[in-house]
Amino acid sequence: MTRVETAKAVIEIARSAGAAILSIYHNVDDMQVALKDDYSPVTIADRAANDIICSGLSLLPEKYPIIAEESRQIPFEERQHYHTYWLVDPLDGTKEFLKKNGEFAVNIALIEGGRPVLGVVFDPCVNEIYWAVKDHGAWLERNGHTKQLHAAAFRMTDPGLRVTCSRSHLNEATQAYLAGLNAPVIIPKGSALKFLLIASGEAHLYPRIGQTSEWDTGAAQIIVEEAGGALLDFYSGEPLVYNKEIMMNPDFVAYGKLEELHEP
Repeated sequence: MTRVETAKAVIEIARSAGAAILSIYHNVDDMQVALKDDYSPVTIADRAANDIICSGLSLLPEKYPIIAEESRQIPFEERQHYHTYWLVDPLDGTKEFLKKNGEFAVNIALIEGGRPVLGVVFDPCVNEIYWAVKDHGAWLERNGHTKQLHAAAFRMTDPGLRVTCSRSHLNEATQAYLAGLNAPVIIPKGSALKFLLIASGEAHLYPRIGQTSEWDTGAAQIIVEEAGGALLDFYSGEPLVYNKEIMMNPDFVAYGKLEELHEP
């Protein structure tokens, strides 16, 4: 299979996981919420989607290891040897899922050499699939139509920049960053859907000064990059890398087509 063909197969896996999530979302009153070691919530929907995704990926012709948020965490001594592997967040935005605000997503990425090369993000509440393959562009599938995505061009000094921020994690450090911009327009959003606003040109910036895990960003990063944007370490300005010993991201900023980054 080509990488694009693989992406198409992954889209169908994501759709199946999303359907299971929505069935629980609309029909189950008791979500059976548990707390993980980091005190973040996990529900029966997370686990149902995780089972569907891991099973589907394991049946694809090309066999790669799977690192998933809701599966057994693989010791670094083992996974440090992974060159190509799947990185999965079966239900990104569990807090938003529990709030019933519809701002959650299914994230599936293929990581190769520490960088994402394929990503699928499914927004089940509006039935939108965002996907990208390295060097093949970023795409949105909605209502039977496919549209290529292009990030919006801007400069950091522009007035009225559209900035998307976490609905659940807007801290003082992020507010200080926003204060340095010129009359920004704030767009609160949950989960990986913030990155999709960047990729589609609906927002210019997404600063995240706070804790995230690698599975929160892998799929979205390649979509943003293939749309002409970037996802960069807040301090070093380098793209995020994956399969670190501790699978936490540094603080970062997702940019649209920042003209300063693209000038010769």
